[in-house]
Amino acid sequence: MITQCAQSAPDCSDRLLNVMTGQSNLDLSPPLAMHPALTNLEVICTVSSYTQRKSLPALASTCRAFKHPALNALWRDLQSVEPLVKCLPSDLFSIDQGRVVLQKPIDSKLWDTLFEYSSRVRSITVKSIPSAVIEPLSVLMLTSPSTPASWFPNLHKLTWHADGTHKFAPFLRMVLVPSMLVFHMEIFSACSAFLSVLSCLGTLCPDLQNMTMRIRRESDDFKLLHQISPFIAQSISQLHHLHTLSVWDSGSEITEHVMKLRAMQSLSLDLRASSAWGEKPRFQFPGFDHLKRFSLSTLTVEHASNFFSSLQVVKSKQIKVDVTSQIDTAFSFFTDALMTIPKFFAVLQERCDHDKLEYFSLSVGYSKGVRMASDDFTPLRAFPNLTHLLIEGAGNISMSDEALCQLARAWPKLQVFKISSYVIIDGSTTVPTFHGLISLLWSCPALTSLALVIDTTKSDGIDLKCPGGGRCNKRLESLVLGNSPINVPVNVALIISGLFPYLKQVDLACWERPPMNTTARRKADMNQWAIVNMMLRGFSVASERSIEAWSDCL
Repeated sequence: MITQCAQSAPDCSDRLLNVMTGQSNLDLSPPLAMHPALTNLEVICTVSSYTQRKSLPALASTCRAFKHPALNALWRDLQSVEPLVKCLPSDLFSIDQGRVVLQKPIDSKLWDTLFEYSSRVRSITVKSIPSAVIEPLSVLMLTSPSTPASWFPNLHKLTWHADGTHKFAPFLRMVLVPSMLVFHMEIFSACSAFLSVLSCLGTLCPDLQNMTMRIRRESDDFKLLHQISPFIAQSISQLHHLHTLSVWDSGSEITEHVMKLRAMQSLSLDLRASSAWGEKPRFQFPGFDHLKRFSLSTLTVEHASNFFSSLQVVKSKQIKVDVTSQIDTAFSFFTDALMTIPKFFAVLQERCDHDKLEYFSLSVGYSKGVRMASDDFTPLRAFPNLTHLLIEGAGNISMSDEALCQLARAWPKLQVFKISSYVIIDGSTTVPTFHGLISLLWSCPALTSLALVIDTTKSDGIDLKCPGGGRCNKRLESLVLGNSPINVPVNVALIISGLFPYLKQVDLACWERPPMNTTARRKADMNQWAIVNMMLRGFSVASERSIEAWSDCL
């Protein structure tokens, strides 16, 4: 019965037993002495964990020492529940008028075998369940001498990427057990029976710690979300140990319950299916006091602003906001388009804990019609402990050397600073130069990643041999300069090499993404930056050889 759980399982017992006993041939007469390693459970479990899955049944048959560790490894993580059905005798079921029926009673020995295997399962992934599998399982559950929770008493994780129709409800009820810690679900339909089981999640899995709930994107998403939300909200209110949650919110129903969970540390909310945030809130919620990570997905910047305005406080170390629609489209909702992002920053300044926030990311659809000035970032200066600041697609950002310097002084702990990889450089837009970049390095010595558009053609007064005036950054691992103007690659390479002596190259991946992949000067500018990278690699090789030569002399 063990070997029925894997197809074409090669016998690895001879080779493993030879290794463990030190014998060149398998000879069971006279009996071999037990090698001391076979008495060490940790060694046997390690061997089982590194054995290919298809070979585990044969390993379990090798000797009693390997049986339980090999079976544990074989059944620990199920990518389907089909192996359980395959363990049943082929003549146990038949088809009568299109339905699966039991041909004979299941004896206690078979039940013991099934429970022995299912009790070893720690995680189950359900991507789809054929009728030939789910129907026999449903019959088994009806005839089971034990409660549904006895089938998988040690199940810790369930990943459900399947349907939510009535025939799957009994199986979902069976796998929602008290030992469950992680539950990830993505469905595209849900019947009343299925939803009834979900509404009991809080009582069936009281110790649940990590949960993800998603709806597959279909034409009737909004209707399905509103249908499921009350059942999910009820369950969430009972999960007092939940610390990681990713879920949608079709209004404020789910959010209200989440705010009451004191164990919550990581929260991801998807508000794209809700129209409730199109207007300024009329009342405020308490907010979040204990979050470490908070992610928000919305259709517009205004929706994000309104959501944060509805909270009294957000005490989180990390905040990520993702606006999925293009800004041009989003601005159809606004009276004053150019002030939307600055107003959002102002709301953050009012609602977020100034000392706690360390990571802030805003990603929006790029629009060449939107212009931002350095003053628009002023509210973010209220967060002195920022280590990561990432602003992507916020439009045409105009910033002088002095403005960049002023901003940088507000964030002395910055490690990752990304505010632009593409700027339309015209008479109305100002971009920093190498002078501003040097000042940035002085103000933020901990930088490891930087994305910024600068004018590399303006380097007057910079000593190419010592561009930083004796100071450099040896930590920088990633540098993105986007569509920065360039005309003398050798000078640019010398300055970059002097400022960042351990940097291997400038990252040019942004040239493969919109809007830079469609610019008229893409090919010519990329060639210039390719020359810079070639020189940087040459400088790096020369530096390494110089160090080696100096070491040899010593």
